Amino acid sequence: MNAKPIKVLIADDEVIIRRGLISTVPWEKYGMTVVADVPNGSRGWEAFLEHRPEVVITDIVMPEMDGIELARKVKAYEPRTKILLLSCHRDFEYAQQGIKLGASGYLLKTSFNDEELEEFLGAFRQELGTDGAEASRNTTAEFAAPAISGLLLEWLYGVGDRFPAELDRLLQGAWNWMNAPTALYLISAPGKRGGGTLEHELRGCAPGEPCEVLPFGDAHLLLFVPEAGQREWDSRLSERKAERPELHWSRQAPLAGREAWIDAVRKARGQMELEKQYRISVGQWPAPIAEAVQLIVRHTDTQLSVSVVAHEVGLSRSHFSTLFKKTVGESFVSFTYRAKLKIACELLAAKGITVQEIADKIGMPDAKYFSKWFKRCTGKTPSQYRSERREERSVI
Repeated sequence: MNAKPIKVLIADDEVIIRRGLISTVPWEKYGMTVVADVPNGSRGWEAFLEHRPEVVITDIVMPEMDGIELARKVKAYEPRTKILLLSCHRDFEYAQQGIKLGASGYLLKTSFNDEELEEFLGAFRQELGTDGAEASRNTTAEFAAPAISGLLLEWLYGVGDRFPAELDRLLQGAWNWMNAPTALYLISAPGKRGGGTLEHELRGCAPGEPCEVLPFGDAHLLLFVPEAGQREWDSRLSERKAERPELHWSRQAPLAGREAWIDAVRKARGQMELEKQYRISVGQWPAPIAEAVQLIVRHTDTQLSVSVVAHEVGLSRSHFSTLFKKTVGESFVSFTYRAKLKIACELLAAKGITVQEIADKIGMPDAKYFSKWFKRCTGKTPSQYRSERREERSVI
């Protein structure tokens, strides 16, 4: 059986460059095929999500989204993708930025020859493996859950709309078993144990039935199992709790099909935010305060004032402020910014979401303001935090 070709995406705003590369490079020699050529980074990102190429060749200076930002998004979403930058002499500093992001190298558009390009292609083929299909399967197996989790978080927080289509595809394929009665566990899994994550432990000890484990925020997992497997999984989780007392979980069942799946995940998100992340028990709160907290969480993309929220829940400003602090243990403003910070940390840990998109989602004026605020709150820049989280997840 023939190996599946390694897919290549070309992004350059000069059509003559794109057509020249497509027609003159002996792609078959390197087991490659060009699956898309696009005129800017925005189109490049769309094509990347559609085709999932293993190699991206991109110009640095392009309209709408430049090659550096495209490289950043691609590497965040799929670290194994090989990226080759095309630059002019004046773009040298940008090319260096690309190398720091994980690009394999760059070529000067004004002077590179075929041999230089083909050296890169040969190296890419060797690094990706001579069997493109096997490389693709390995990549999918290793990165599917984090990638899907990133799309899910984007969608839940309103910064992306690609997840519903991906869910439909999965329910028709690998997740087809979730169309039958399924149980969903929301698992609180702080910290690590023995050098590995709970996610890895659960995947490693899965019973013979199908299951799916998805990272869900900073310290939570979603575990989907067939309804018939609940007793087995209750036992497995109880065994782990004996070793990890901090482990907690809740279960929703049965759910089946797309709408039930979405509804259950939304409920899990609400529980995670209101009870797990904020360490609160909403059911014991006065109704106006519980309603206020849910308003804050649902509208983190705006700057809600105390007066507006007090009016929404039917209390005077002074009464609301006093009751809120007495119930929650901190002021309305402090709680609001803590909620925004929690969401920012989750989105930074996800893949494919820019700092500007996160700033928009939590109601900050721009990426620069958000970065300063985030560093003041955490002592780290957004990029430092994101890098550390990726390193943590890579240690299995």
